Amino acid sequence: MDKLSKQLHSSCPQIQPHFSMFAACAVAFLCFLSAARSAPLACEKLLQPLDHLEPHHLDGTWALVAGSLNHQPSMEALKLRDSITMYFSNSSETPHNSYTQINRFPDQCQYLRYNISVEGGAFTFDVGNRFNLTGAFLYTSCPDCVVMRWDVKSRRRESLDLYLLSRRREVEQSEVEEFKDQLRCHQLPTPVLMDPTKELCPEEESRTAEPKS
Repeated sequence: MDKLSKQLHSSCPQIQPHFSMFAACAVAFLCFLSAARSAPLACEKLLQPLDHLEPHHLDGTWALVAGSLNHQPSMEALKLRDSITMYFSNSSETPHNSYTQINRFPDQCQYLRYNISVEGGAFTFDVGNRFNLTGAFLYTSCPDCVVMRWDVKSRRRESLDLYLLSRRREVEQSEVEEFKDQLRCHQLPTPVLMDPTKELCPEEESRTAEPKS
């Protein structure tokens, strides 16, 4: 009982010795409740999908800064990329965007093109019947970033992915830490951080490039 009393007292140093044991326990209990609630409230904000995203906010080029997912083979594959560029285009004032992801490997650039529909803060990729790829844009305090949550389901893979994209190649450490907090809220592993010194691929595929099979 003495040990518990000391723990309760140390958790709320403002409790004065002349308080009764009952009052001390009551105030300490309130302190514990306050501390316990702070983490869920922070996660509630970091997990919350955006209610709305202006279509033209996405337009243009974004560099992948960091990413994490709970599918280990795909996590290992992410580590093999030197850089990743995402390019969004919407020229018709509709929820439909064209999306190009450009993966740079040491010896080649890989271009993946899809259509993506954005409704509010949620999105759906048009990938035919090969697999399902949906998700949402999440809160971020970074002014020139977006955080994308991907929900991927296929015969070979079912995963939750989180990606931090920015107009910059490198963001502030505080912005990386906020993203890491989002990963902890999603129970995802430590992210893969892209090397900002690695070159990005050009937005347009070279006409002389060999066709991808």
